[in-house]
Amino acid sequence: MNGKTMVKVVLFASWMAGVCWAGECTESCKAQQKAPKADPVDVILEKLNKTTSELTSFECQIEYKYSQPLLESERLSKGTLYYSRSGGTSAMRINFDTLRQDDEKERKYLEQYIILDGAKLTYPGWQFKGIWLVHLDYQIEEAKYYQLAEPNDPNASPDVFDLVGRELPMLGFSKIDDLKKQFEVALVEEKTGPSTDFTQVHLDVKPNSIYKDDFVSIDFWIDKKSGLPAKIVAVKTEPEPPFGDIEQIVLLKPTVNKGIDRSVFEFKIPKSFGEPEITPLPKKNRRQ
Repeated sequence: MNGKTMVKVVLFASWMAGVCWAGECTESCKAQQKAPKADPVDVILEKLNKTTSELTSFECQIEYKYSQPLLESERLSKGTLYYSRSGGTSAMRINFDTLRQDDEKERKYLEQYIILDGAKLTYPGWQFKGIWLVHLDYQIEEAKYYQLAEPNDPNASPDVFDLVGRELPMLGFSKIDDLKKQFEVALVEEKTGPSTDFTQVHLDVKPNSIYKDDFVSIDFWIDKKSGLPAKIVAVKTEPEPPFGDIEQIVLLKPTVNKGIDRSVFEFKIPKSFGEPEITPLPKKNRRQ
């Protein structure tokens, strides 16, 4: 996943003015007729934001596919995603169990990503503050720690879904104001057939977006049954368009707000691993 590892329901709300008979409308009716219709994009995003803001736990199967059209290469990882939020803090874990490279057979391939409060991390000589990403690769027996946010940083949300969006295109779980600030947002017209089970949202990266160096565009599909993102497809800036690599995330069989045992987010680095590589945020990104 190139060290980057992370995101869908809603029904269109209808707006109606009052019904007038024989031109005999009340003042209230006339006011309703003059009221502007809600922007369908805002309606969709507001409902999505409401659904995601009510998440306390989320568990699902995850499929992550990285495609390189120019090289005609494809890599597919499958596993499980866990998310929990309580008391103003949140944590996420993704356990990948299998890998399929191009036309090869699917094989066992263990790789784990844990995003959590640094206060829960321990390592001799280090005090971990803020939010950290831990990456464990069992094939090369390597552990890496990346700091994602400083403690009490006013410019960084404490929720891991917002933070992981810079590592994985897990958008759709983000706040709607953040989406509209970073992207030009549009709804994709629904078609008949299975696609009607989902609402597709298309995002074009704005020139001044924090994602401008990473992505050209992102699409995500909202499952109308769960009200949550079910699929995300992101076109990257490298290689140059129209040959950008493509990241695709599919979230299957979600379990919502049923609780997740805290032990899910615990881990131990195997003794066979080398010393972990620890990468704090650059000083220029830290609060002074």
